[in-house]
Amino acid sequence: MGEYAAPAADVDGFGMRVAIVVSRFNEHITGELLEGTLRTLRARNLAEEDVTVAWVPGAFELPLVAKHLASSGRCDSVVCLGAVIRGDTPHFDYVAGEAARGLQDVALATGVPIVFGVLTTDTLQQALDRIGGSEGHKGEEAASTALEMIELLRRLAKLGNPIASAD
Repeated sequence: MGEYAAPAADVDGFGMRVAIVVSRFNEHITGELLEGTLRTLRARNLAEEDVTVAWVPGAFELPLVAKHLASSGRCDSVVCLGAVIRGDTPHFDYVAGEAARGLQDVALATGVPIVFGVLTTDTLQQALDRIGGSEGHKGEEAASTALEMIELLRRLAKLGNPIASAD
């Protein structure tokens, strides 16, 4: 089996098309996730017309819109952004778990990279720490992941070998 080196984390996004689906629930957090995602995409040379943003009511609705966008043929990756903060009821477990499962299902069904940029935290402070605080910026990380996955799949397609190992 041949070895394959994964693309660098600072992939040039010129010519790539990325869709972003953002949950309005906890918009004070998701809006910051979106800003970090857009900032990184711009810094990596994505043209404004190659970025689509769609807002949904909450994290539970992310998979349906992600599937619609991934199936459209108009994007190379879909970044899904949300913030599910644990409360006093089991609602958190249902929403976070089903959003994650649904997004994984979309990726496997469509072959399009679906990036899970959904914060699942116990507290509001933990969410704030992940939008530019002590834990970095998860929106920026989601954008980088999307570009890296697009590049990786393009390289694998050129090889004609669906099985490769990354160093």
